[in-house]
Amino acid sequence: MGAAAAPDGQRGEEDDRGGLRAALGGLTTRGRSFLAAGVAAAVCAYVLGQADLLRVGLLLAALPLLCVLVLHRTRYRVATSRRLTPQRVEAATEARVQLRMENVSKLPTGLLMLQDHVPYTLGPRPRFVLDRVEAGGRREVSYRVRSDLRGRFPLGPLQLRLGDPFGMCELTRSFQAYDTLTVVPRTEPLPPVKLTGEASGHGDGQQRALALAGDDDIIPRAYRHGDDLRRVHWRSTARYGELMVRREEQPQRARCTVLLDTRGIAYQGSGPDSAFEWAVSGAASSLVHMLERGYAVRLVTDTGSRVPGEGSDGFAAAQDAAESAGLLMDSLAVVDHSEGAGLSRASDALRGGGEGLLIAFLGDLDEEQAALTARMRGRTGAAVAFVLDSGSWLTGGAVTGAVEERLRLLREAGWTALAVPPGARLAELWRTAAGMRAESAADTYGGWA
Repeated sequence: MGAAAAPDGQRGEEDDRGGLRAALGGLTTRGRSFLAAGVAAAVCAYVLGQADLLRVGLLLAALPLLCVLVLHRTRYRVATSRRLTPQRVEAATEARVQLRMENVSKLPTGLLMLQDHVPYTLGPRPRFVLDRVEAGGRREVSYRVRSDLRGRFPLGPLQLRLGDPFGMCELTRSFQAYDTLTVVPRTEPLPPVKLTGEASGHGDGQQRALALAGDDDIIPRAYRHGDDLRRVHWRSTARYGELMVRREEQPQRARCTVLLDTRGIAYQGSGPDSAFEWAVSGAASSLVHMLERGYAVRLVTDTGSRVPGEGSDGFAAAQDAAESAGLLMDSLAVVDHSEGAGLSRASDALRGGGEGLLIAFLGDLDEEQAALTARMRGRTGAAVAFVLDSGSWLTGGAVTGAVEERLRLLREAGWTALAVPPGARLAELWRTAAGMRAESAADTYGGWA
């Protein structure tokens, strides 16, 4: 056996721990039976003095040993590759895996069996039987994988099992190349409604922040060669005694922060239909939707971690929506319960302000955590909270009075807070939240009038 080709064209050497001892260990049940029968016949022939029986016994014992020797001495050089399409899929969506095997030796192969290592979450382990492959020939086979659970799952390494025509011996060779399938949360298309709730005639309602462009500073700076003289700031020039230029008008960029509560104590149950998975899927849908609307977005969890991270402003640029969405989805694919008991770290992460629109997906809240969440509203332009009662998700019952009390506390602080009943669709809650924001804004403007 030879080399295994990785998906990107890189070749990894096959793990060949062959040897005669390994070849003998590859005897099948048929081969072991022939060997035992031959030895028994030879012993009986020696005891009984039967020469013909001795010949039969030697033939039975020699056949599997001869197959082991021939199979061990046969050195096929085989290259394999794996193509995964696509490499990132949503939960409950299939991906296609294509295997390609090429015989790069000058000898034809015998009967081959391909077996790919696949986690049980993705389905049964695929096996393929290939007939004789001519010298320089190639074969292609494919299978599909599917997972209802999020995560990153390795595919491989590929195993190639070689057998003799009589089925006496099988040798297994393993390749080192493997791929990784990323299963991201399911996303739901959301209606293009405004969650900021501004009344008609008061702008588009998007909370905006300065997006610094170029090398310009916030305050006037010294003149540099090549600067447009029309940008000279004469007042600053007179004050500092040298030419000073003003910064250019900087564009405004809409921002949205999605807060995901991952505390283990805030959720009950597990599985693809659990409250926690609904919250993760809701966060993913919101991030994708806001990116499509041109927002710069970021994801914050109760642990204080921020995705995409600490950049110039910590937000994923809307100009690279596909790349930003992929980075956010990869993070949500592996997010799990945290061991924290509170939301203080998330509150600290939002303390800098400038979050724009804040969308929170929260689990069970006690009175202290509800009060802490209510205070986060003052640092944002608009805030919408989807609160899950994980107990009702287990029993299928109605939302408890404790959850209604938490919602009232959040609404008094300015949140648009909604309870999430079991099996609810985010798109419907999204419309409801937009309606509540619009009514609140209309009442506010009416009071001012």
